[in-house]
Amino acid sequence: MKSSTKKFKFKVPNTYLLLFSILILIAFLTWVIPGGEYERMIVDGREVVVQNSFKYVDSNPQGFFALFIAPLKGFVEAGMIIGFILLVGGAFNVLAKTDAINSLINKLARAHRDSITLRRLFIPVLILMFSIGGASFGMNEEIIPFVLIIVPICLALGYDSIIGVAIPLVGAHVGFASAFLNPFNVGIAQGIADVPIFSGIGYRVICWLISTAVAILFILYYEKKLKKNPNISPTFKEDNDRRNTEHFDNIYNNSSSFSLRHKIVLIAFVLSLVMLVVGVIKFDWFIGEISAMFFIMGIAVGIIGGLKSDDIIKGFIDGAKDLVGTAIIVALARATLVISRDGHIIDTVLYGLSPYIQSSSPIFASQKMFIVQAIINFFVHSGSGQAALTMPIMAPLADLAGVTRQTAILAFQFGEYTNIIIPTSAVTMGALSMARVPWERWAKWVLPLQIILMLLGLLLLIPPNLMGWQ
Repeated sequence: MKSSTKKFKFKVPNTYLLLFSILILIAFLTWVIPGGEYERMIVDGREVVVQNSFKYVDSNPQGFFALFIAPLKGFVEAGMIIGFILLVGGAFNVLAKTDAINSLINKLARAHRDSITLRRLFIPVLILMFSIGGASFGMNEEIIPFVLIIVPICLALGYDSIIGVAIPLVGAHVGFASAFLNPFNVGIAQGIADVPIFSGIGYRVICWLISTAVAILFILYYEKKLKKNPNISPTFKEDNDRRNTEHFDNIYNNSSSFSLRHKIVLIAFVLSLVMLVVGVIKFDWFIGEISAMFFIMGIAVGIIGGLKSDDIIKGFIDGAKDLVGTAIIVALARATLVISRDGHIIDTVLYGLSPYIQSSSPIFASQKMFIVQAIINFFVHSGSGQAALTMPIMAPLADLAGVTRQTAILAFQFGEYTNIIIPTSAVTMGALSMARVPWERWAKWVLPLQIILMLLGLLLLIPPNLMGWQ
């Protein structure tokens, strides 16, 4: 006789409910954790924390109304990112209407089928490119436009949405965390810690190469398993639906032409991406300038692609409308920072974690710095923001623990490995939403890589202590 007892199975809530649950948890913590703050001062135009200036202040518990106001504040504070996402979504929808992307996918899919070299190099080369972007000029928000084009290409080539979003997201974030020239984490942290800017580049390049190789091998291992059994994909059903809806099922037999007009449209798109890189590196472009560039790109490719003015306008509106859900996710992710900051608990958490760094061994001390930075990264996941918050404290603590400041900066960098999984990162959540990959499925898939990277970070902090890395 079969038992009628149903087996309980835990189900992770959807992304919106998950983020709001985190908001509730942080709001609760503002009632438990006492308020505290460090004094700040402006150094070379940057706001930094004054060492040994922590003091407890009146608590500011976040109540019922504060909980529901936080998403609105998050929307306002993340307004530039949200506007960027909506404009990029509109521009890419106009690009899609020209049919140039579909023609490119058809051509690339057939080349992928016929070329063993392309099949072998497609994933590793793309990941390497995004990792270089993260390691050199701090590629972060810039990955969002690429999600919209790489995911469809991956679906057309027989991969899944997980690989499609992992290529830019994991590539750029791993490069960012193990960066050697990134001005937003390495540059600012070294400036605050009074270490020569971009010094120690040799060992950082080694760390970057190892970290990037680990990410590539992990994704290639999954791709190999996926090829044997497509059912293992966390997005198997949704991807099949997209292939059928977007006609990826007969991609190899599609004989649609790759016309001169399509080629000119794609040249205009590629030039826009080149301008993005040049603008960020040479002219310090940020979200505003990049958004304007994609706005211009959308209009230009629409005109070149032969679209009427009404079609271009409708394309922008429809593309932006499709990403409203992503905008809400970004606002909720930013709200977690808003409510913890308004509750005056971020500095208290940092102050409370600081004593745990002390150790009889510099190796263990630097490894504990890494763990503390990873915890702080959950609340403050901006590289420059976290550097300004933690390095004024971590640098003197490193001196006391016998850890070189160069090593302390590396520990700070490695704390950002967690950007590939934390649900409080607006960029991570925005990219996943644009790829139509639920966070809970992504987290389950990427968790083994996250564990590997954490262990790798602990190991890579050993040699600098043994050689007294300065």
